[in-house]
Amino acid sequence: MNDSQRNYSISELASEFSVSTRTIRFYEEKGFVTPQRDGQKRIFSAADRARIRLILRGKRIGLTLAESVEIIDMYRTDGSDEEQLDVLLTKIEERRKALQQQQRDLKDMLSALDEVESLCRQARRAQQDQSSQTRRDAGTGKRRSAA
Repeated sequence: MNDSQRNYSISELASEFSVSTRTIRFYEEKGFVTPQRDGQKRIFSAADRARIRLILRGKRIGLTLAESVEIIDMYRTDGSDEEQLDVLLTKIEERRKALQQQQRDLKDMLSALDEVESLCRQARRAQQDQSSQTRRDAGTGKRRSAA
């Protein structure tokens, strides 16, 4: 039996993709995969497995579940996948721009944290220096009065 004819159990797919069986049942509840049933047992096809793989890939690159499913559903077996590829390329470009902006924002936040930390450390050193000076002055005054 080749891979396109193979069937999978929910636990096999959960293990393969490192997700919970609940995740796969959720995909089923939403209609993203449609396993056959043998009593209570779910029997997933190679196509179901491929959809789960693609949904999880979309998740890894930051697509929403709805975006992933929308793109997957555009697939045509006749090879006319131009629309699907265009939509995916657009989503990738949008995601990349958003991540680049987040990267700039994080860099700015880290710089601001460095600045505030530096100011706090300077203020703390100034307080410690002042406390040390006050103690030295108090100690010197006590010695003079004792003499």
